[in-house]
Amino acid sequence: MSTGKAAKLLGVSVKTLQRWEREGRLIPVARTDSNRRLYSEAQIREFQGLRLSGGTGPTRLVAYCRVSSAAQKPDLANQRKVLEEFVVANGLANVEFIEEIGGGLNFKRKRFLTLMDEIGRREIKTLILAHRDRLTRFGFEWFEHYAKSNGCEVLVLNQERLSPKQEMVQDLMTIVHCFSSRLYGLSNYRKKLDEALRRDTE
Repeated sequence: MSTGKAAKLLGVSVKTLQRWEREGRLIPVARTDSNRRLYSEAQIREFQGLRLSGGTGPTRLVAYCRVSSAAQKPDLANQRKVLEEFVVANGLANVEFIEEIGGGLNFKRKRFLTLMDEIGRREIKTLILAHRDRLTRFGFEWFEHYAKSNGCEVLVLNQERLSPKQEMVQDLMTIVHCFSSRLYGLSNYRKKLDEALRRDTE
């Protein structure tokens, strides 16, 4: 079967299959004349069984860095530097670094969602954060529980200096704006409803 079909059966992306090949975890049984990967159904079913039974287990180590805006790129570089120092000091090898610009209240961040999907597929062994709010401003305990339930350990260095006050103010302003908009919407809805009721009684 083709790479696309194999990826669909496994519930992963084509890029994940390509990475698994590089890591030696799932090697195509053959290639076409045009060098396209080919997998057998038996091979895919066997690999699925290994994943479900925990035979392969999570293997990847990921360090996640985030800031809210492009203006905070120096803070992003600082986060990565601290995480790199931690990785070297603890002798951790093959750690992947993910850098993202996006608000901590935004759960639609592209790389954040990809990370959550990979944790859900039990691909991530360890997630390393400079500070817990680098992953999310609120609800960290739930995400930590989600990670642990999928075999992922969360390591938080907890360096307060890596959590800028300015960014927290921005997040608080976002919350105020969100609820203010909702209140305005409710008031506007109530006004239109009252007008409709008056028309019906006239």
